[in-house]
Amino acid sequence: MKAFAPRLVMNLALLLAGMFIWSCAESGESTNGQSIPGAAQEQAETMKIKLNVEGEIITATLADNETARDYAPLLPLTLTLKDYASTEKVSDLPRKLSTKGAPSGIDPSVGDITYYAPWGNLALFYKDFGYASGLIKLATLDSGVEAFNRSQPFEVTIELVE
Repeated sequence: MKAFAPRLVMNLALLLAGMFIWSCAESGESTNGQSIPGAAQEQAETMKIKLNVEGEIITATLADNETARDYAPLLPLTLTLKDYASTEKVSDLPRKLSTKGAPSGIDPSVGDITYYAPWGNLALFYKDFGYASGLIKLATLDSGVEAFNRSQPFEVTIELVE
């Protein structure tokens, strides 16, 4: 029984320390009271957009990059999306977006909304695709990618969620 007590005290101390560290991460503060980039700060900066696909509302989360920040002021925006390579929907944008600090390319996932810098267009991936030079992630659909799996061109209105 005496060997059990120190182990119990040590486990309790570890549990309390873990709870304290988790609490600091949630509040965006370090254990010494200084501000750190944490989950709470990330959530405060997260911007949502909504896409109206012929009456179906789909939400997406904007990426935290210069290109996405340059894209946001263009909204609301109504675009005609056309199929490209049976993998993505594409549409021209009213102007070129900033590529400052952007990677040379990405491997997009299903549901990624991207900017294809060489052509200056929006590309929304509804099927898997490999790495492509010139792609920059703008946002990721929260759900509803099935709405984009259609062959004919269609309109979508994209706007910021307030």
